This record gives sequence, C-alpha cells and structure tokens, in this order.
Amino acid sequence: MLLSTPHGRIKLPVFMPVGTSATVKSLSRQDQEEVGAQIILANNYHLYLRPGSANVKKLGGIHKFMNWPHPILTDSGGFQIQSLKPKITDAGAEFKSHIDGSSQFLSPETATKSQIDIGADIIMAFDHSVPPGATRSYAKQATDRTHKWLVKCKKVWLESLSTSHLALSTVLFGIIQGGEYEDLRRDSAKFVVEQNLPGIAIGGAVIGSNAKQTAETIASVKDLLPKNKPLYAMGVGVRPSDLKSVFAAGADMCDCVAPTRLARCGLLYNLESKNERIDISKSKFKLDKNPIDNSCDCSTCATYTRAYLHHLFKNRELLYYRLASIHNLRVMIKASLSYTTSKIHKSS
Repeated sequence: MLLSTPHGRIKLPVFMPVGTSATVKSLSRQDQEEVGAQIILANNYHLYLRPGSANVKKLGGIHKFMNWPHPILTDSGGFQIQSLKPKITDAGAEFKSHIDGSSQFLSPETATKSQIDIGADIIMAFDHSVPPGATRSYAKQATDRTHKWLVKCKKVWLESLSTSHLALSTVLFGIIQGGEYEDLRRDSAKFVVEQNLPGIAIGGAVIGSNAKQTAETIASVKDLLPKNKPLYAMGVGVRPSDLKSVFAAGADMCDCVAPTRLARCGLLYNLESKNERIDISKSKFKLDKNPIDNSCDCSTCATYTRAYLHHLFKNRELLYYRLASIHNLRVMIKASLSYTTSKIHKSS
C-alpha cells in the first residue's frame, strides 16, 4: 500500500518518528534517513507558538525550514492543549501558552490555516479529545464538538485547495472520537467517513497508551471504515510489539514519542528481553562488549558496545542521546516494515 504526498510516496503501514518542534531530538536529517524514516510528525501547537506558523511560511515552509525533503504530518494541537486547562467552547479553545503564559486561542479555522501555512503534507482536523475516564456526557459533548469543528476544518482546507497549483496538495484527516463508549465511537466513525476526506484517524481516550485497547477500538469501528483510505492510530508505539497489535487490527499509520524519549532515559529496545528493552544505566553493562541487540542492523549496534553506551549515559555525554535514539527508532521502524499490504492509497 502506498500513500502519495507532495513530498513523496509513503509505503504503508508506517511508523512516524515524532519531531514535535520541527526536530526529532538529537537527530539530523541524515540520521533519520539512515534509520529508514519515511515521514515525520510535527506539532502545530508548538510551531504555532514558536517560531510561529506565519514565520515558518515566510521561511519557505517546514520542509525547507528543517531541511527535510520527505513527507511531514502535523497534529493540530488539540490533544496538547488539553493539558493546559483550556476553556473550550464551540468556537475553539482558549489557553495559556506553556512558554510565556500569554493568552492564546485556537479555533478549527485557525488551527487548519496554521497547518497549511506550516506546509505539512498531511494535516489533522482540530478536535476536542476525550480523556480516559471521561463521563458519557463529557464524551458526547466533546465528540459532537469535534464533528462541528471537522466541518469547519474541511471548509478551510477545501478553500486552500482551490488556490493551489500543485497536482498533490496538503491533505486533511478527520479524527474519530467517542472515548471509551463504543456507540459514540461508531457514531463518530460514521460522521467522519461521511466527510469523504483522504484519511481517517483514531483519537481520544485510546490515544497510544494501551495498544491492545487501541486495537480493540479499531475493531469496534472497522466495519464502518472505507478500505481504500489510510487509518492512523494516533500515539501508538511504546514497544515494538505494539505495532503488530494495531497493524493487525487495520491501522496503516502510527506515531509515538516513546522511542526517543525512552532512549534519553536509558531504556533501549532489545527484542530478546521480556519487556522488549534494557536499562543501559545498570552496572551489569559496564563491561558488556555486546551490541544493544544482536538482531539490530542500526549503525549504533554495528559500531558501539553496551559498555560504551553505559559509559556515555552515566556521564550524560551528548553523543549518547544521538546513538540511543538512532537505535530505538531503527528497531521501531523495522517492526513497521514487517507488515505489508498490496493496496495503493492516493491522497490526490
């Protein structure tokens, strides 16, 4: 299965490294290409605040800004705003910037325009995410609001297409909400499908933290989803085995900050371990001449020992973060390459 974008085709299923602020922490473009990244994810909330989506546009768009000539997806920022205790109405979300405390407001219209200004290949609709444990009334209100916002996002997106001279332009994905309530999720899936957008995402309470739950959620709505459009399971990929769960359930795309975040904490993927990772900070690795994982083909495993990585980590040497991130991302991307399908998705 292939997904065509203005900056190249993506072989699905795919795991997307997260570059929240237009950078995958500690890694260069060459590092990301080396591990096999086809597409990376950036976040509209962060880029909207700094350096500003209008400024990214003035600099030629995000691809030129960060020197990444391959596809980029931007999350709308709806999920990130939830942690800021925002005031949410049908008009949008009012919140205080985590950078300087200034009052900010994002609406479905401005969130969509911001992502278009940034220049991402794939943009996400602005949504009111449903947190775990939300009451049914809260989930229903948030889901209904997400649907209203999607209509507004779609209008802005279609208007942008009418002025584009590209054969392939930015594409919009709608997001299924509903939280932990199956009937709400199914209603949401029906609504999103009716919008006839290029792609669909699963969001809300299942967002990534529990791959099994995400797979079950996908299964609960799969019969309603079109087979010729990509399905994005948002936030999935804490462990390599998580990908098997969601891809087997029907997802085509997923992303997670975990591979690089765990790497920075000393947790390195090892497929022979029960938890699929080792803690390189442990003293037992001080004299260990083995690579992190004997089955890994990354440059870190080919060149450096556990003993050296242990040494770098204990001394907080900057090189450690790059080497560890290369390894964890390569393991995750290899896991995604294990699953292939024959269909071709075109986003034009």
